[in-house]
Amino acid sequence: MEPEMSKSTTLHSIVIELAAADVGDIPPTLARALHALVIRWFAAANPSIAEAVHASQNSPLTISGLLGNRRQGGVHVGDYFYFRIGLLDGGLIEPLMRGFEQSETQSIVLADFPFVLRNMYALPGTHQLAGAADYALLSNPPQVLNDIELNFLSPTSFKQNQGVQTFPLPELVFNSLQRRWNIFAPEQYHLPACEWNALVTAYELKTYALKMEGGTEVGTQGWVRYRFSDIETARIATILANFAFFAGVGRKTAMGMGQTQIALGMNRTQKSTKPRNLRTRKNLHLHAQQ
Repeated sequence: MEPEMSKSTTLHSIVIELAAADVGDIPPTLARALHALVIRWFAAANPSIAEAVHASQNSPLTISGLLGNRRQGGVHVGDYFYFRIGLLDGGLIEPLMRGFEQSETQSIVLADFPFVLRNMYALPGTHQLAGAADYALLSNPPQVLNDIELNFLSPTSFKQNQGVQTFPLPELVFNSLQRRWNIFAPEQYHLPACEWNALVTAYELKTYALKMEGGTEVGTQGWVRYRFSDIETARIATILANFAFFAGVGRKTAMGMGQTQIALGMNRTQKSTKPRNLRTRKNLHLHAQQ
């Protein structure tokens, strides 16, 4: 991270609510436009922070795609949409909120489609997907899980050798999370390298093409259940699985890919339900309650 961006031990999940300001069709993917919008909010509060975030090789942000009800035949004025921002450095929340407040009265145009800002949800309990955590708390999970199920809620892929791997192999998933954890967590909470040696015991996955400004990206959505026989490896995997909600997994997590959430509270002798498509408000809320 750049010197201007002082580290904080907290992590945040913030939900931004928008409303359509016109009728018509919204482009299927607004990844670059949403990323640019968030950077503009940082710039409104502190240009040096915006520059550092934008230039970072390891982004402290995850940004979902635009979620909501895309009607067949086009959206109507006032239709509800939202997206989620994950912050891996809690020091960024104050400038982000300041920039948002300064921009509240401004119109927003995403890929030539106008929106108005409706709300920002940052406090736990204000929205199903708003929340906060702390690296110290995450590093001491109340329960170590030998069986971990992850829901990949948006197309997810990984760099492997010189290519792109779409299957969420244990070593790719958990190495991706561990690398990001050790970049952003305070040094006293860094996690040691692991030989994951995990089994994939069940999965239900499909590949999807995500049309992005730079071309089509193919990734996997669905769920995978991993089993860890070694207790210390299971402990580290549990930490990282909870971290995934904020950090995302794999490639292009600041561009809508790799949105991931641990499945909690399920009977692990039963097959989990198929993950719902992330593109509707109702479905996303159901996921958050699992």
